[in-house]
Amino acid sequence: MEKRPHFVRRELLPREVPSISLALLLAAVLFLNALLYLYLNKFSSSLGRVETDSGLCPFGHFKFGAVKNCSPWLSCEAINREVRKLKCVGEGAVKKVFLSEWKEKKVVLSQLTNSELKEDFLHGLKMLKALQSKHVVRLLGYCEQQFTILTEYHPLGSLRGLNETLHIPKYKAMNTWHRRLMLAIDYVSVIRYLHSSPLGTLVMCDSNDLDKVLSQYLLTSDFHVLVNDLDALPLVNRSAGRLVKCGHRELQGEFVAPEQRWPYGEDVPFKDDLMPPYDEKTDIWKIPDVSNFFLGHVEGSDIVRLHLFDIHAACKKKDPAERPSAQEVLDTYRKVLTLLIREAAMPSTREML
Repeated sequence: MEKRPHFVRRELLPREVPSISLALLLAAVLFLNALLYLYLNKFSSSLGRVETDSGLCPFGHFKFGAVKNCSPWLSCEAINREVRKLKCVGEGAVKKVFLSEWKEKKVVLSQLTNSELKEDFLHGLKMLKALQSKHVVRLLGYCEQQFTILTEYHPLGSLRGLNETLHIPKYKAMNTWHRRLMLAIDYVSVIRYLHSSPLGTLVMCDSNDLDKVLSQYLLTSDFHVLVNDLDALPLVNRSAGRLVKCGHRELQGEFVAPEQRWPYGEDVPFKDDLMPPYDEKTDIWKIPDVSNFFLGHVEGSDIVRLHLFDIHAACKKKDPAERPSAQEVLDTYRKVLTLLIREAAMPSTREML
C-alpha cells in the first residue's frame, strides 16, 4: 500500500503561520498609521479654524448653547427687563462682575464702578463688539448709557484657576502634556489674532505680571482659551509711526519686556513723557512664561519644554525686532505638538512588530 506524502503538510505549516502573523501585524500597523493620520488631520483642521467661523452670527447678533437661531444683542431695555443679577463674582479697577440669569441661562453682567475710567470701559466694549470671533468671549448685549455689558458665562472661570480645575476628579483626565500644550496653542492663537485683527495690530497691555495675564482669559468647559478683558488694547500703526505705551506708570520686573522698563537708570526719576513707546513684540516676550504655566509639571511636560527651547529663546531676545512674530510662534507650537503625537504613537507600533 502506497504511503501518502505527509511531509508536504508538515513542511507548509511552519511557513504559513509566520506569513499569516506577519500579514496581520502589517495590517495592524497600517491601521494604526491610518488612525494617526486621521487624528492629525482632524487636529490640523481644528487648529486652522478661521477666526470668523461660519457658526458665528452676523455682526450685532449672537447665539449660544443649543439655540440654532441668532438673536440681536440685547438692548438697555431688554437687559433691564430680562436679566436678573444673582451674585457678585469679581471686581477690578474698572468694573464689577455679576453672575446673572437670562431666560434660565447663566450669563455675566459687567458694570462700571469708577466713573473716571469710563473711557477704558467703553474702549473695552468697542473692542468686544469689533473682535467677536472664536478667540473672544461672546457678547450678548450692552447698554452704553448705563455702562453695562452682558457676556456668556463660563463656569470654569479665568485661567488663574487652571491647576485647581485640573485636580478636580472630573477633569483629571485632562491633566496631560497634550491637553496643556493645546491650551498654550490656544493662548498664542489669541495673541496672533490680536496682532492681525480686523482693527489692526493690537497689544495686550493688561499683562504686567503672570497673574494679571491669566485673569484676562477664560477657560471654557470644553477646555479652550478665550480672551475676556479687552479694556487695555492699544493699536500699533507702524506706517503712521504710531507705537504704544501700556499705561503711564513705571513698569518693573522680569515679566515685562525690556523695552517696557525705564531705560535711563535709577538715578533719573521716571517721567512718562521721556518713556519711549514700543510695539506688539512685548506680547511675544511674555509667551514663554505664560506657556510655562500652562505646561505645569505633568509627565511629558519637560520634553515639550525641550522642543520649545529654541523658539522660547528667540521670544526672549532683548531686541524686539529679533523676536519672532506670533504666527511664527504658533506654527512652531503646532509642529511640536504634531511631532510629539507621532512619537508617542510609534512605541506601540514598534512593539507590535
